[in-house]
Amino acid sequence: MREILRYGAVLALICITAAFSLSMVNSFTKAKIIAQANAEEQASLKEVLPQAERFEAVKSASEVIYYKAYDNKGNFIGVAFKASGEGYSSTIDTMVGMTREGTINAIKIISQNETPGLGTRVAEDAFASRFAQKKLSMVQEIEAITGASISSRAVTESVAKKAAEIVEIIKNER
Repeated sequence: MREILRYGAVLALICITAAFSLSMVNSFTKAKIIAQANAEEQASLKEVLPQAERFEAVKSASEVIYYKAYDNKGNFIGVAFKASGEGYSSTIDTMVGMTREGTINAIKIISQNETPGLGTRVAEDAFASRFAQKKLSMVQEIEAITGASISSRAVTESVAKKAAEIVEIIKNER
């Protein structure tokens, strides 16, 4: 009985030490992780709307709905937004750049955990380039990747759905 208590106490001490260590590492790295995520998001914004000089976040409460994009003269040229869809094995997050007329400028997959060699192909330029200069009505017609149709469809449908929502919101902003 004494042996069991001793093993239990040692195990509890190990668990407490590990939990404390993990919480300390998290507190030291949290700010850096957030800064890195923000930097990646800004780079994605510039990638999907390269002609934009600055972006202005439009929020609802604390959540960013979309980003307004302005050229170097301060003219509203379009929007960038995140679209999310359920792929085969994960949620696929996509950054989308769209002109104010509703034409998709470009997309960039910013997060996915799909099957390597199949579903991950949605993150390749060959698939993303299919969205370039597509009108909103033509997005659903984009051809899926063979062997990754669920992942492809997740991206296509999420982009089309979110783009339609954003077009409704910005239709009066000229």
